[in-house]
Amino acid sequence: MAEVLARVRRYMKQTGMPATEFGRRAANDPRLVSDLLNGREPGARMIARIEAFIAAHPERRP
Repeated sequence: MAEVLARVRRYMKQTGMPATEFGRRAANDPRLVSDLLNGREPGARMIARIEAFIAAHPERRP
């Protein structure tokens, strides 16, 4: 779980994307990142969705 959260945080830092936007775009859940920070354990499907979003959207800050 910590590895997924670290990847999410790194992605948000690289792109400048706010946590709520990441959650909304990656999993249709604006509280996703907040919940992960508060101990939510994502299931295998959620981890796959997060990883797929990051892989499909290698956006960088302008």
